[in-house]
Amino acid sequence: MDAIDRKIVVLLQEDASLSLAQIAHRVGLSQSPCWKRIQRLEKTGVILKRVALISPESIGVGLSVFVSIETGDHSSAWLAKFAQTVTAMPEVMEFHRMAGDIDYMLRVAVPDMQAYDAFYKRLIDTMPLKNVTSRFSMERVKSTTAYPLPAEPRSPAAGKKKH
Repeated sequence: MDAIDRKIVVLLQEDASLSLAQIAHRVGLSQSPCWKRIQRLEKTGVILKRVALISPESIGVGLSVFVSIETGDHSSAWLAKFAQTVTAMPEVMEFHRMAGDIDYMLRVAVPDMQAYDAFYKRLIDTMPLKNVTSRFSMERVKSTTAYPLPAEPRSPAAGKKKH
């Protein structure tokens, strides 16, 4: 990615509803080369998809719960079944395999404590789990989907010391 690609990505992360003309103008290109760059960014997997971000409170799923899971089984067959089961649960917004003392971390969005209790019961009934710990968010202080982009790509030699 060059500097223009990075500008395009920053703009689309801020507002994916910008028109092609607006993006092209802001990055200093005509529309055709700008569109080709966007298509290349999509084809290479830099841009995964364009979505609308929704306020969870406005649609009644304002309770965020971070769920830490420890398991006694670390086999690939267990993980495949667990991943299939958990990813099918619509309340699960994020699902991470972790390093350290916790094996998996989920971010769950539900309307209230009663809904979380129902989710929790479904989760622990899916497969044997060693430990499940729930942490409830009292306030979302920062939430963003925009990744920080370095001003310039880091070259492989950048980390090497000169002697």
